[in-house]
Amino acid sequence: MNQRHASTVLDESFLSVRAKILEIGAALDRVDRALEDGPPLDEDLRIRRDKIDDAIRLLLSERPDRAERIQLLFSRKYAPGWRTDMAIDS
Repeated sequence: MNQRHASTVLDESFLSVRAKILEIGAALDRVDRALEDGPPLDEDLRIRRDKIDDAIRLLLSERPDRAERIQLLFSRKYAPGWRTDMAIDS
């Protein structure tokens, strides 16, 4: 396997990671400003905001499986009858 140096990976991805972090910060700022001018979040929106906060905490962890854990955070749990429940024909 051809291992790349961490500095190479960081050099190649720094600007796109920076842009994504700025985009997330801007979106959260917009939510906060909207909350100042409007009603509080309903339960569904609070759950989604909590998931975003949880995902940010996962990003800050130093475990190597951050992407997997974030994907699982935003995913539904597997349900054997999901095709029937969602009316999907096989």
